[in-house]
Amino acid sequence: MKTRKILKTALVALFLVITGTTITYAQCDKTVTLTSSKTTHFDENGNISKTKDETAVITISSTDITIVPGDEDHKMTGKITSKTCDWKVPYKEGKMVVKSIVSGDGGDDKDITVTIEGKDGKVTLTFEAVGLNGKIQVVADKFE
Repeated sequence: MKTRKILKTALVALFLVITGTTITYAQCDKTVTLTSSKTTHFDENGNISKTKDETAVITISSTDITIVPGDEDHKMTGKITSKTCDWKVPYKEGKMVVKSIVSGDGGDDKDITVTIEGKDGKVTLTFEAVGLNGKIQVVADKFE
């Protein structure tokens, strides 16, 4: 009888772990659009070099990323080359790292890494590009 109860408890625990993992990973493959109203540029030493009030829209699907920093003239799109996802609470607590090669209207490709971090309900996106000295960061005002 005792062995049966232990086995039943173990099966329930395993089910809960699998369900939680499935829900978290399902969030990673859903399309999400994050919108920000302020862009902050950092130099290679981590100091703020420029801040700009602009609406930036970042859309991430399971296969593609689109970045519109300020206006459609600077729109960049690309295929996602890798994605890691570790959300405790989707888009509130945890982290996602997306790598892609994006191109804009000018045709120049950029190898980028976007790190999306959620902490205390605040979602921050940090952009790094090969050849770019420094980082660009936005805080999501809303996401859907």
